[in-house]
Amino acid sequence: MARLEGRVEGFDERFDGLDRRMDRLAERVDHLDERLSTRMDALDAKVDRFREELGRQIAALDHKLDEKIGALDQKISTHFRWTVGIQVAVLLAVVAALAGR
Repeated sequence: MARLEGRVEGFDERFDGLDRRMDRLAERVDHLDERLSTRMDALDAKVDRFREELGRQIAALDHKLDEKIGALDQKISTHFRWTVGIQVAVLLAVVAALAGR
């Protein structure tokens, strides 16, 4: 009986040791979870800042592009008016030349 009690006490010690190791493991997992959560929050904030900066840069490029397209549109309109004016003048000259015959 004493031998059996000795073996049971040995198992108790082993289970106590196993409990302590499991508790330490749980603490380590909790600590890693906290560290991971902190790092994910920092990464989330960094991504948000990057997205906001990218949005500002895209808006600035969009504004510059709108200005350049507006200037080009005005230049094309001016050239179109000159071309039409020259064509009308040539047409009138041809009609006058044909009428004078």
